Amino acid sequence: QVQVVESGGGLVQPGGSLRLSCAASGSRFRTYVMGWHRRAPGKQRDVITTIAPDNTTTYADSVKGRFTISRDNAKNTVYLQMNNLKPEDTAVYYCNAEYYWRSMKYDSWGRGTQVTVSS
Repeated sequence: QVQVVESGGGLVQPGGSLRLSCAASGSRFRTYVMGWHRRAPGKQRDVITTIAPDNTTTYADSVKGRFTISRDNAKNTVYLQMNNLKPEDTAVYYCNAEYYWRSMKYDSWGRGTQVTVSS
């Protein structure tokens, strides 16, 4: 079982920036598809960005141009740089690792980190 741990959340003013980190266990991190999801108060959890082993990325329209996902395979870590934050970005942010083991697909989730955007 791959373990996933997020860090870096906090309180930030509108227009500010934060960088989230997600560390995943396992010797095959470079083969994982990593993603960031978020759950805003009263809403379902939605995917906002993913990064594939070949560094191909996807972004939800709501964060495109403001958020950047990246990975450091040497550190088993994926990052989410969030710029120009808005109050509607307030949510619990979850990291997800999608991987294969013996031809079976698995998902591992972190416990989440709170991001609050408020003045």
